[in-house]
Amino acid sequence: MNFVYIIILLGLSISLSAMENGGLTKLCQEHNASACYQYALSKAEKNKSGNQELSDDGIIYMREACSLLESKACDFLATYYFDNKLYGAAVPYLNDSCNRGSKDACLSLGSIYRDGHDVRIDDVKSREYYEKACTLKSGDACYAVALVYRAGFGVKKDRFQEKSFYKKACDNGLKAGCDRFTEMDDEDKGIKRSFWEKIKSLF
Repeated sequence: MNFVYIIILLGLSISLSAMENGGLTKLCQEHNASACYQYALSKAEKNKSGNQELSDDGIIYMREACSLLESKACDFLATYYFDNKLYGAAVPYLNDSCNRGSKDACLSLGSIYRDGHDVRIDDVKSREYYEKACTLKSGDACYAVALVYRAGFGVKKDRFQEKSFYKKACDNGLKAGCDRFTEMDDEDKGIKRSFWEKIKSLF
């Protein structure tokens, strides 16, 4: 009896879900951006690595939601394509998200242009995106800009700028930025560090 009851409930649940999804697709066809997004989201699942996977129609509806100016859908696609290493597809969505103030999107673009993922390596663009992410309070991005000035990628090597971006990384909560800033500040003040302290700072 209990088994039959469970089967009936399961059948009702599936029917209701189908009706709900049918309603969402109908609303989406009527250019309801939120409905397109909600339907697409229902087609998303996490894979073993923790990244999102979308069914083919899920991608179609997510793109439609984005084209209808549903910003959450555009952000989803930016992250989805980047996490799945589809960098060429990710760039336009990341640009949109970055322009709307997403520090993570700006940081991702900086990495794409730094490493040449499906694009030509561009140190200037990479730094500009990292700097924008830094202004949006990304400690990792501030640290990346510091390394740009340390190595001279697309800019002249500049110790002052390097140190200042380590400080910004520290201010945005990145311990590695604090450690490197302190090390450089000690050097500027003439404070000598022991050999083992220098080795320890590398790790």
